[in-house]
Amino acid sequence: QVQLVESGGGLVQAGGSLRLSCAASGRTFSTTAMGWFRQSPGKERQFVARIGWSGGTTYYADSVKGRFTISADNAKNTVYLRMNSLKPEDTAVYYCAARHNWWSGFGSLAGTREYDDWGQGTQVTVSS
Repeated sequence: QVQLVESGGGLVQAGGSLRLSCAASGRTFSTTAMGWFRQSPGKERQFVARIGWSGGTTYYADSVKGRFTISADNAKNTVYLRMNSLKPEDTAVYYCAARHNWWSGFGSLAGTREYDDWGQGTQVTVSS
């Protein structure tokens, strides 16, 4: 099992930027991919981005492509989500997730069931 702790959320004006961090501890050697998801009140948890833990390949939801960047520092066991040009519709609780099952390196891994461990979430609020 991997413990995940997100940080970096907050209140920002539309057009602004934030960088979220997700620090992993525990059995991180078994991680094959990391993802970011978000959830707004009354809505299902939505995929944002994912990164392969060894190869670093990335995949983004269409709604954030070109504005958000996912990256990883394997030495620090930390994943980041840089969010630029934020919009009010980006307001949500952002969660990071870790996958341990074997993965070919291809595919979106956009479903919540693709991941095994989840953080507690960090609130991002974008004001108009």
